[in-house]
Amino acid sequence: MRTGRQGTGVRDDGRMVAAAETGGSRTFDGLELEGSIGLAHDYLLVMRGAERTFAAIAEMAPGAPIYTLLYDRDGTGGRFNRHTVVTSGLQRLGVKQRGFRALLPLLPGAAGRLPADGHELVVSSSSAFAHGIRTAEDAVHVCYCHTPFRYAWFERERALGEVPRGLRPLLDVVLARIRKRDVEVAQRVTRYVANSRVCQERIRRFWNRDADVVHPPVEVERFARGEAEDFFLVVGEVVRHKRIPLALDAATLAGRRVIVAGEGPDLPRLRARYGERHEFRGRVSDEELESLYPRALAVIVPGIEEFGIAAVEAQAAGRPVVGIDAGGLRETVVPGETGVLVPEDDVDAMAQALAHTDFTRFDSARVRRNAERFSADEFRRGIAAEVAQALAARS
Repeated sequence: MRTGRQGTGVRDDGRMVAAAETGGSRTFDGLELEGSIGLAHDYLLVMRGAERTFAAIAEMAPGAPIYTLLYDRDGTGGRFNRHTVVTSGLQRLGVKQRGFRALLPLLPGAAGRLPADGHELVVSSSSAFAHGIRTAEDAVHVCYCHTPFRYAWFERERALGEVPRGLRPLLDVVLARIRKRDVEVAQRVTRYVANSRVCQERIRRFWNRDADVVHPPVEVERFARGEAEDFFLVVGEVVRHKRIPLALDAATLAGRRVIVAGEGPDLPRLRARYGERHEFRGRVSDEELESLYPRALAVIVPGIEEFGIAAVEAQAAGRPVVGIDAGGLRETVVPGETGVLVPEDDVDAMAQALAHTDFTRFDSARVRRNAERFSADEFRRGIAAEVAQALAARS
C-alpha cells in the first residue's frame, strides 16, 4: 500500500492546502488498518438525509480526511470540523446549495481528480459522483450508495424538462457521458452497499454490480411524541422529483392544510401557486423540525424515495405516514399500523386517505417502535461488517 503522498485540495476558505493522506484515522469503528483511511461524499453544503448518513460514517473514522466536491462549513453546522476537508478546484467559485447544479458538466471530472489515492481504505457516500473518486489501484473502496445519479439514469426526461428547450440537446449529451463514466467507475469500486432494496436493484440494473442493503441511520433519540394538531407536514428539498404538488393538490381536495418544511428551486413557484391555503416554512432548524413532527396529524411523502429518512423521523415522533406504495416506504412503513400507502401519482387516492383516515387511531408508541429498527447503532454495525468483509476479501 502506497503511503506518504500529499494531495492538494481547496479548503472552504479558498486557500490551497496539503492534505496528508497518511494522517488521521487508521481505525474504522475499532478495526485496525496498516494504512490510512479516506472518506468521500458528493458535496457537503447542507445537512439533509444523505449528509447525516455520511456524518455517521465519519464518526466511525475519527480524524480521517474527507474528500468532497464542494463544502460549506456553515451550511453543515460544523458537523465535520474535526476532519480535514479536501475539496475540488470548483470550491474557488464560491458556489452554495442554490447554485451548484449549474456545475453539472464539471462535477464528474472534478470527482475523479480528488486525490484519495494514498489510502488503504476509502469509504464513500454517493448519490451522484463520489463513487468515482480517485483511489489507489490496490485500495479497498467501499461505496455506500444512496442511488445512482437520478437525472442520468431514471429521471432523464425530468432533467431535460427543467432546462430551456435550446439547452436540452447539450444536457442530453452531458447525461449520456455521465452514464458512460458511471459504468466505468462502478467496476473499480470494491464493494457497493445500497441504502434500500430499490437502490440495490438500480445498482444491479445500471452497473451490473451486486450490493447488500444497510438502511441509513435515523437519530431516533432526537424526537419525542406529542399531541397532534390539525395540519399535515411535508419535509424535504423543494425539487421536482419530490412531487410536492401531489401532496398539496391532494390536501386541497381533502380540505386539509399542509406545512412544507424545506427549501429548493421550486419553492417560489409552489409558494405563488399554493401559498394562500398552505404554509411554506423554508429550511427549518433541527429544533423547529423536532417540534413540527409530533404536532402533525401525519407526514406526507408524495415522491418515490430510495429510503425516505423523513418518514422514519416522523415515526420516531410517533406520527404516521401517508405516502406512495413504492420505493423505500415499503421497507419503512407498516400499512395500517404506522401509516397509509397509496398508488403512485394518484391524487384522488391520497386525498381520500387524508380526508377519511382517522389518524388518532394510530398507536404512537407502536409507530415509534417501528422507527427504532433504523437506529444509528444498527447502521454502524451494518457498515462495519461490510467494510470488514471487503478488507478480508481483498486480503
